[in-house]
Amino acid sequence: MRAARRTGPDGELIPLTKQDRTVWDQQEISEGIALITATLSKGSIGSYQLQAAIAAVHDEAARAEDTDWPQILALYERLKRMSDNPMVVLNHAVAAAMVHGPSAGLDLLDALDADGRLTGHHRLDAVRAHLLELAGDHPAAMAHYRSDGGPAGTELPHDPGRPTPRERTEPCIGQFHMLIQALNGVSSGARR
Repeated sequence: MRAARRTGPDGELIPLTKQDRTVWDQQEISEGIALITATLSKGSIGSYQLQAAIAAVHDEAARAEDTDWPQILALYERLKRMSDNPMVVLNHAVAAAMVHGPSAGLDLLDALDADGRLTGHHRLDAVRAHLLELAGDHPAAMAHYRSDGGPAGTELPHDPGRPTPRERTEPCIGQFHMLIQALNGVSSGARR
């Protein structure tokens, strides 16, 4: 669906807001939306169904700004009740910020500071930096952008064509879902 469009020719991540949605495989998206719609109507819903529903909401938006963030927030709230996975909490904070403003997301990130599973994790700093920037606290945002070096050993020399730190932390559900799956022990081949 979108997987091949999430990275550029050199493997760099392309933020969801910058992806060319016209090249997404519409047939696969339609099939996936039909499958998750049929599944959700049958009753029992687990974490994988909720993750698929979140992806479907993103897929349905013709443009990033058309994303139904209130629906995504509701889905993450339900997913959060099923799992204590810190990446779910991180994604929930991003969705809350998109619906209620950056301070709402920042408040939710505070709970993650005490979670030992995310101690020093670059995604926490990256999301906090992005939300601080959206809130207008540029000095604090810069401090967190500087501490977001990405996974150890992956930072590349500056390249004007590479996404900026802000672009790297824009809500990119593909990145977040890959992280959720990795924490849950799901192989990357399990999701299209």
